[in-house]
Amino acid sequence: MKLYTKPGACSTADHIALQWTGQPFALEILDKETMKAPAYLAINPSGAVPAIVDGDFVLTQNTAIMGYIADTYPEAGLAGDGSPRQRAEAARWLAFVNSDLHPAFKPLFGPGNFIADEGQFDAVRDAARKRVRALFESADRQLAGKQWIAGFRSYADPYLYITMRWADGLGIDLSGLANLAAFKARMDADPAVQKALKIEGLA
Repeated sequence: MKLYTKPGACSTADHIALQWTGQPFALEILDKETMKAPAYLAINPSGAVPAIVDGDFVLTQNTAIMGYIADTYPEAGLAGDGSPRQRAEAARWLAFVNSDLHPAFKPLFGPGNFIADEGQFDAVRDAARKRVRALFESADRQLAGKQWIAGFRSYADPYLYITMRWADGLGIDLSGLANLAAFKARMDADPAVQKALKIEGLA
């Protein structure tokens, strides 16, 4: 299995998940230019990460890739213990990060994609910061009394962690969210997380 990633993008979450499996995999680190180069566009015509290639199977879209990793290496428990309930909980929180939290950052990364008037960019960013903060507050409540967002370590955790790194980089106020802060500290200290970050030049 080969993962294509861009350092610090949501694909770094897939990299962490693969490190958690303890199984061998190949990795290709892309940048803005190589993501749009013909060689990669032949794999993912949208020019986005992540993508994986496993033999003759090519897969894109983060949630699909996380599910594939979990199903390929079930012993890693990335979707829970195999029960329908735990799988649903893991999928619920993966969906929360992928469908709610990740898109909430998009106006911060590119406000021009949402409004043409540059004079309104700051207003768009301010609204996005409030939305992101509110979503992190939801995650903080979910983490009360738990080490992991689904109640057990799952593929949702690396994705949540990467969005927290985005929040740090953008100066989003996460003060007072003690459960989230403890979660991030645990992830920062995790050897597999440290290895993935080091390989991608993010440590």
